Amino acid sequence: MSRVFVAGSINMDVVATAGRHPRIGETVTGNAVRYFPGGKGANQAVAAAKLGAPTTLIGRIGKDAFGDQLKAFLAAQGVDVAYLRETAEAHTGTAIITVANADNTIVVIPGANALVDAADIAVSNLAKGDIAVSQFEIPLPAISAFFKRARAAGATTILNPAPAIEFDSAMLDLVDILILNESELGLLAKTGLLDTDDHARLIGAVRSLPTKDRIICVTLGRRGVLALVNDEPVFIPGHAVKAVDTTGAGDCFVGAVAAQLADGQSIEAALDFANAAASICVQRMGAGPSMPTAAEVGAALSTSSRPPSGTHNHRR
Repeated sequence: MSRVFVAGSINMDVVATAGRHPRIGETVTGNAVRYFPGGKGANQAVAAAKLGAPTTLIGRIGKDAFGDQLKAFLAAQGVDVAYLRETAEAHTGTAIITVANADNTIVVIPGANALVDAADIAVSNLAKGDIAVSQFEIPLPAISAFFKRARAAGATTILNPAPAIEFDSAMLDLVDILILNESELGLLAKTGLLDTDDHARLIGAVRSLPTKDRIICVTLGRRGVLALVNDEPVFIPGHAVKAVDTTGAGDCFVGAVAAQLADGQSIEAALDFANAAASICVQRMGAGPSMPTAAEVGAALSTSSRPPSGTHNHRR
């Protein structure tokens, strides 16, 4: 099996639950507050590691209690933390999350994540066949350096451009697989999109991007995932589950795709597997701790009423 390297953010998620989200200027009484390991980079690394891929996380934490707790959590999940750098210049990244009716709002304070740079990336020993994953909660120059190093080594690059921000085509040129949701796709395609839009509209937006030799996957929540693979649309329907907390579901999907590709699976099989993994994630509270194991995903796929993996990709 090849390895997964994730360059990304590491946060402590402070999660408040309430009956509903407050309106602007309003205060509502919450039900509980809990602390969960999170950050898009850490979530994706934990997902890949729990699904059986040898996984290394590259990033920064502060020299504080949150940093110590997060490093211990990551190691306990099987993530290689040898390349995590502790810094006294900033606090560990923190996310303030409100969850109500299974939907969330998130405010992220980057902290040490904002200090990740090319020197942090240079220590990675990427090799041919490895999978290199990143997202937009660390500085873009660090991501570019990471992907350039991955390309030089012959690794496959996966970018999850979230949170959605503008970035130039030079970054996209370094990406083999782009995984994003409809709002992120809308920003890139410069058009307004909803997760309820029909497949033709979504694929039209995907085709407006530079797609040559690039796989683009659009996650649609409960509807499933729509992808453009070898210029052919592939649709994998979602799993009907009762969502408790959607925090980290997209990260679970990304980590699962990386783990499956590291195991030599096809992109179609990887997307199907990741779709099932994310459906398990949303049934649990928290981000990092909600990531499923390979056995749990296998059980979900075996009990699904849908056709087996690889046979139900509806092409349009």
